[in-house]
Amino acid sequence: MRLRLALAAMLPLLALASCGTATSSQEAGPTRTVKHAMGETKVPMTPKRVVVLDTDKLDSMASLGLAPAGAVQVTENEAFPQYLGSALAGTKSVGTIAQPNIEAIAALKPDLILGSKFRQAALYDKLSKIAPTVFTERVGITWKENFLLDAAALGKKDQAQQLLTAYETRAKEVGARFSKIKVSIVRFRPTEIRIYGPDSFSGIVLGDAGIPRPEAQLLTGHEDRRFAKLSQENIADADGDALFYTAFGEAAAKSQATVTGGPLWKNLAAVKAGHAYNVDDEIWMTGIGVTAAGKILDDLDKHLTPLV
Repeated sequence: MRLRLALAAMLPLLALASCGTATSSQEAGPTRTVKHAMGETKVPMTPKRVVVLDTDKLDSMASLGLAPAGAVQVTENEAFPQYLGSALAGTKSVGTIAQPNIEAIAALKPDLILGSKFRQAALYDKLSKIAPTVFTERVGITWKENFLLDAAALGKKDQAQQLLTAYETRAKEVGARFSKIKVSIVRFRPTEIRIYGPDSFSGIVLGDAGIPRPEAQLLTGHEDRRFAKLSQENIADADGDALFYTAFGEAAAKSQATVTGGPLWKNLAAVKAGHAYNVDDEIWMTGIGVTAAGKILDDLDKHLTPLV
């Protein structure tokens, strides 16, 4: 009798356990294998709840008509990129790029995490225990490859390739009109000023458009051709036929106001000619995706057309 009662008491528990296993299996559904910077990972055929750990992945998802369940911010209390509009209205914050919040990520119960080996390699094992995790290798210079890898993990690689092809076609069309205008790119950061070279995100967009750069900004002979520091002594390296400049954060904006109000800046040929344009840092610097690249082309079209 006792044995029968014990078995009867266990039946609901066994049924619950069975349901739980079936539900988990069903939620996982069919998968496919994606090769990435950390190896190979089986991901859902159609991920529903994605968490992204860098700004380029925000652009990737919005460009593909998707919205992540969670995403990191560049810095604490900073809003998601405004240039992506309402695409991220329902996206929850899960910390910063430098310090993703593992608990907040887990709480969202993602079925896919997209990140970067360059930024978050040390967290890969922890993240993989939460959900299938796919990492790109580097940031910036490989933005097109990153977009295609992110899209492959999302099951949207064909759509991503079409978007990239459309962008590259438009870049050539826009740039064809400005092939004799040397364009300078300058960024103000909290503690320094930089010129941006051909291997930076915005530099690559200008390269795709076939728009030439000032000699100093080709960074010939530099090991890192993304950017170089700009000082008062070499402020002339910021010059060009047209100059596009941005500021990263409030402290940088104050520095920008001081420098652009000073005599050295005002003596630059592009500034004296009225060809210096203050543009959006989120688009030119941190966007790093096909939508941001398209908006850089918009800026070039808008500001350079009167110069032709």
